[in-house]
Amino acid sequence: MESLAVVVAACCVFGLGMSFSLLGSVSVKLMPRLKIDQGGFGTLVSVFMFTCLVASVIIGLMVDKWGFKALAIVGFVALALAMLALARATTYGLTILACLLLGVGAMCVNTVGNTLLPKLMFGGKNEAAALNFGNVFFGLGLFLSPMLLSFLLRQMPYEKAVSVLGIIVLVPVILAVLAGYPAAPAGFTIGGALTLLTKPAVIVAALALFCYISLEVSLSNWIAPFGKEVITTSGTGQPADAVDATAQRMLSVFAVAMMIGRLTASQLAFITTHGSFVIAGMALLSCLVIFAMTQGKSVGLAWVLVFLAGLFFAPCFPTIVGVTFNKTDPAYAGSIFGTIFAVGLLGAVIIPKAIGNMAKGSTVQQGLRILTVMCLILIVLALILHQFPKFAAVAAAAAK
Repeated sequence: MESLAVVVAACCVFGLGMSFSLLGSVSVKLMPRLKIDQGGFGTLVSVFMFTCLVASVIIGLMVDKWGFKALAIVGFVALALAMLALARATTYGLTILACLLLGVGAMCVNTVGNTLLPKLMFGGKNEAAALNFGNVFFGLGLFLSPMLLSFLLRQMPYEKAVSVLGIIVLVPVILAVLAGYPAAPAGFTIGGALTLLTKPAVIVAALALFCYISLEVSLSNWIAPFGKEVITTSGTGQPADAVDATAQRMLSVFAVAMMIGRLTASQLAFITTHGSFVIAGMALLSCLVIFAMTQGKSVGLAWVLVFLAGLFFAPCFPTIVGVTFNKTDPAYAGSIFGTIFAVGLLGAVIIPKAIGNMAKGSTVQQGLRILTVMCLILIVLALILHQFPKFAAVAAAAAK
């Protein structure tokens, strides 16, 4: 039943996409509902991301110790409960509790999905390609959530619309129960995991994810407010509901572009061995696009830039992780992934909030300037990561 496990892994990264786009999707409705400003919304994003940060490390160790099944089930259930709670919360405090639960569920499905995919796809020989292909479903989740919400919010109250997403993400529990999974690695120890996490390749990969995740999460949560700002200042004369719906659809365009970019990257046979150069090149292009986003005033240009940002961002996360797996011990994949993702999420805790703070009294466009710095740092880290040998070569040398 391991073939069913591939479907579960795809559902996991799909659920991660839904969870990462959720706050951004509801932002233009949630802020007036809770009577909060951009800074208050940025705090909600940071609470969600900080929960993900802590949970990522713990769940990574749990996957290596106990395997995939239980954590996949817990992840889907936690996401469903979080979405149902967010649908009904009418106070800021209850919304924060929903964000905490959302973070735990997101990291369960994240770790299970992204450690299963390189084991089961492409014969386990091209980790970056497997992760790029599998994470197309992350983009699908990122795409469908705002698109579906944009439609549902015109048909029913906020509470029912968000609850529909909770029901959708609960369905894969059935598959998670029935699937068969690769056995947890033999000989796993906490000490061994901690030793591996101090290796230079792991540290550099963690810093690279710090830069990248701060980029992706920031845009995932600020594209809708960015789009609303550009549409409003351009003087289109659209009613408020139409402006909100259009801004939410911009996030869907971003997600579609990510799917296209990752599907394309998954077809590159050299994506694991030369992935660092792909990361550096995409980071450079992303820097140019984000700079243009901070300057543009045209609604049409905003649509194009959002698409290009998704296209250029797309291969970076799966390729960073795949290259790192290729350079480290596969027996500790969960621990490695959980740790580097946790460091990456530290960027997601800090940077979206910083954008919100910079946007107060100014504009979202001005707040996005900080992302160009993240792109430039990512270029340098990607080139450093390329210098480390792959694990197979290190293991062979050690055996001699």
